[in-house]
Amino acid sequence: MDKMLTLTCPCCNVTAEETEFHAGGEAHLKRFGPGSSDDEFESYLFTRKNPKGVHFERWRHNNGCGKWFHVARCTTSLEVFASYPAQTYAPPEDILVHIDTRRPGWRAKT
Repeated sequence: MDKMLTLTCPCCNVTAEETEFHAGGEAHLKRFGPGSSDDEFESYLFTRKNPKGVHFERWRHNNGCGKWFHVARCTTSLEVFASYPAQTYAPPEDILVHIDTRRPGWRAKT
């Protein structure tokens, strides 16, 4: 039996299977614009982490409010630790603490 992600949109508080949402890639990327070097811009466009374990991603609630948000989840178990608004520059500390309790030592691997 295939397992699906169940996500909660923090914008409208709807909980649904991943088919109601659209994955948007890695969260918390540093964006480079005009004036950046070719290497910085290339890195922004093409270099992504692909960890085995804890990962932070962007998702959009396609079949709902349409807003973007972030999800902290485990890529191996599909455990979703939390979802939070996209208007954050880094994962909130309370979410990091929650992940620490579920996956001790995970930060050393990032």
